[in-house]
Amino acid sequence: MYDIIVIGGGPAGLTAALYARRANKTVLVIEKNTFGGQITYSPKVENIPGFISLTGNEFAEKLVEQVLEQGADVEAAEVLKVIDGDVKTVVTDSGDFEGRAVIIATGARHRMLGLPGEEGFVGEGISFCAVCDGAFYEGKTVAVIGGGNSALQEALLLSDLAKKVYVVQNLDFLTGEKKLSEQLFERENVEVILGTVVKELIGESDLKGIKTEEEKTGQQRVLDVDGMFVAIGLVPQNEIFADIMTLDERGYADAGEDCITSGTGIFAAGDCRRKRIRQVTTAAADGAIAALAACDYVDSLR
Repeated sequence: MYDIIVIGGGPAGLTAALYARRANKTVLVIEKNTFGGQITYSPKVENIPGFISLTGNEFAEKLVEQVLEQGADVEAAEVLKVIDGDVKTVVTDSGDFEGRAVIIATGARHRMLGLPGEEGFVGEGISFCAVCDGAFYEGKTVAVIGGGNSALQEALLLSDLAKKVYVVQNLDFLTGEKKLSEQLFERENVEVILGTVVKELIGESDLKGIKTEEEKTGQQRVLDVDGMFVAIGLVPQNEIFADIMTLDERGYADAGEDCITSGTGIFAAGDCRRKRIRQVTTAAADGAIAALAACDYVDSLR
C-alpha cells in the first residue's frame, strides 16, 4: 500500500514524486514508455532554469536519479485502469498496486502525420515546439504543418528567426484566428501553401526536405527544409481514466491550477490537464502542486 501512486514518469510525474517523498509519503511512479516523457525527444534544451544547455535525456536522467535518491519506487508498466474507492487500485500489465491517492500525469502526445520514418526524425529535424527548438533554425528554412492557432503562432515565432517558413495546411483555408492569419500573410519570408498534404519525408539520419501534394490536382512539390514543426494537435492520454474523473470536451482532465479533479483522491498534473501553456516548467509546477494537494488528502484520512 502506497500513500501516493503517480501514473506517468515525465517532468510532472517525477516532480510530484519528489515533492511527495519530501513530505515523507510512500510513493510509486508507474511509466509505460520512457521516463522523462516528451522531453527525451529534444537533443538540446536551453529553457530549463539552472541549466545553460543539456539534452532532454540528460534532464530526464537527472530527474529519475533525484526521485530514486529520495526513496520513491518506480515501475515500468502500462496502466490498464484505476479502480476507485477508499483505496485506489491501479491495474497494470505487471500486476496491481494499491494507493490512498493517485496523481495522473500521463501527458499528451503530439498528433503525428503518420508517414513512414516519421518517428525516427523526431529530434532530428521534426519538432513540435518553436519556443523550445526555434532558435536552432535561425537563418534556416523550416516548414510548419497545420493551420490552426497553434500552427500560426509557431509560424509567426519562427518567421522572426528563420530565413524561410513554409506553412502547409491540408484545407483550403487557415482555421486559426483572422488576426493571426493576417499577421502571417504580412511576413515576407512566409509562404502559405493551402489544400496540400505532406506525402513523404526526405533524408536519412536527419530531415532534408518534404514532398507535398496538392489534394485537388495531385501536383507534387519538394520543399528543401532544415526542419519541420508539426502542429496538428495534441492527444491527451486520459481515455482510461474517464470513469474516475471528469474530462473536458477535448479529453483533458478537467482540473484547474490546484490540480484537483472531480474524483476524490484523484489529482492531475502536467499536459494531461486543461491548461494554456504546456512547457517543462509548467509541468514541473503542476507536479509540485498536485503532490502537495495529494499529501493534504492523505493526511486528512488519518
